Amino acid sequence: MTYISILRGINVSGQKIIAMDALRKMYEYLGFRNVQTYIQSGNVIFQDDRYESYELTTKISNQILNQFGFQVPVIVLTVETLERIITNNPFKNEQSKDARYLHVTFLASRPVMVDCVDILMRKSDDEDVAITEEALYLYCPNGYGKTKLTNSFIEAKLNVVATTRNWKTTNELLKISQKEVVG
Repeated sequence: MTYISILRGINVSGQKIIAMDALRKMYEYLGFRNVQTYIQSGNVIFQDDRYESYELTTKISNQILNQFGFQVPVIVLTVETLERIITNNPFKNEQSKDARYLHVTFLASRPVMVDCVDILMRKSDDEDVAITEEALYLYCPNGYGKTKLTNSFIEAKLNVVATTRNWKTTNELLKISQKEVVG
């Protein structure tokens, strides 16, 4: 089965540095096949038939700690889950929204309590946000770096591990993973 793992907080502002070549080799060391990385932010597409997503999350996190010496939250998705997350983006077909400012915050688990009021109150007037069981969708026309709807804020309000990717990266991960399924 093909999986997409998304690591949170590596190679950001000189913190938790992992070269993509070293990350790819670590995945291969774990016995995963057809390992590919995409850009420097910790996106890895790989194949494995031995473990479920939740087991892969633990296995990858533990190996990063053992090999690189720091904790990194890891979210592992199937191709089907990523397809569903992309399909369910309520903003993707809105002509008034520039896709360059769309972001997806991937959730490691289903939020038990969703504090929508605090989340909606924190967004600026020109931003949009939508929450599902698997993802939070953001439209940040002033740029993700300027939103108050940061990854840490979302994690605190939803009480789940999360990591955010822009719309282009999200779609590219699906494209790469679908080639692995076909290939």
